[in-house]
Amino acid sequence: MSAIRFLDTNVLLYAYDLDAAAKRDVALKLVEEGWARIGETAISVQVLQELHVNLTRLGMSRTQAADLVRDFWNWPVVNNTLELLDSALYEQSRWNISLWDALILAAARSSGAGELITEDLNHGQDYDGIRVVNPFR
Repeated sequence: MSAIRFLDTNVLLYAYDLDAAAKRDVALKLVEEGWARIGETAISVQVLQELHVNLTRLGMSRTQAADLVRDFWNWPVVNNTLELLDSALYEQSRWNISLWDALILAAARSSGAGELITEDLNHGQDYDGIRVVNPFR
């Protein structure tokens, strides 16, 4: 897998959250770019799990949320594995971040992406070859 960018859950969620206002437009553009250039934008099973949970909390039916999650299976998806967890444990310790953020960072690294699109880590920070971009700042 050799993606260019990796999208965190919050970006996908804002694209489908009708109450997200200004963030929604930015997120929709990123998702549309992902669909336009399949293979360049990666996500992970963790991202899809979190997306499903949060979409249903916003009121989307479980069936609709599941269908949307399945649509994203067409993108490069990093699987949850013991190796990914081990990498995340290293990332967590090295960067002093939460395990959930470390799993996202480890998945981005596994995908080959050089950019991690998220609002959950420091914009502009370089995590040993993965630069964080917060598109909502």
